[in-house]
Amino acid sequence: MKLDKQELLRVLHTEGDNDTADRVAAQLPDEIDTDRDGDALEAVGLDRTQLMAKLAGGGFGGTIAP
Repeated sequence: MKLDKQELLRVLHTEGDNDTADRVAAQLPDEIDTDRDGDALEAVGLDRTQLMAKLAGGGFGGTIAP
């Protein structure tokens, strides 16, 4: 799944997870591919399950491309 880094940052900041947002901003590309960037996501403290939970909560709106 692909998602925009700015949308992920917005959700993290909205949730008050500023430390993770700072790590995402510094270490991940502008377009995040959960398959390609899985290791980098885990390195900043996120895994695919957590991202799917955030998506299920509607945090990303319509900016996600399968």
